[in-house]
Amino acid sequence: MEPLAQAPTRLAASPLAEGLRGDAWLYPLVETVHILGFVLLVGAVLVFDLRVLGFGAALPLRALARHTLPWSLASLLLVVPSGLLLFATQAPDLLANRAFLLKLGLLATAGLNALAFHLGPWRTAPDSGPAPLRARLQAGVSILLWIAVIACGRLLAYV
Repeated sequence: MEPLAQAPTRLAASPLAEGLRGDAWLYPLVETVHILGFVLLVGAVLVFDLRVLGFGAALPLRALARHTLPWSLASLLLVVPSGLLLFATQAPDLLANRAFLLKLGLLATAGLNALAFHLGPWRTAPDSGPAPLRARLQAGVSILLWIAVIACGRLLAYV
């Protein structure tokens, strides 16, 4: 095998991955941290996206963003490291799992959608009243993407 092709197998055989798999409490603890981080991330995103869609229109959009964006960014400090640890325990299997690959693709798409939103319609979105159509479309897509990411994450246990 080429060195890069061997990387997932070496990662799964690492002392860290073996320790996570071998400890009755460590893997569930890391998984719990991952889920907690995801709850914070998706919760903040959904609250903001729902406001962009017109729900809670009495809330000023920029004030809500000042509250939700830091939570979603901080949640990445939980989600990314814990996700990498979980991945390390089964790297070869996960890379062969269509649900996992779809989850990665959906995560990338959700990130690109958020970036496009913040570089585009966010700059001209009014603080009150309805958001522009493009902003509402991207908020709707965002909600669907995050639901799909969660579904793919749950499917990992079954496929």
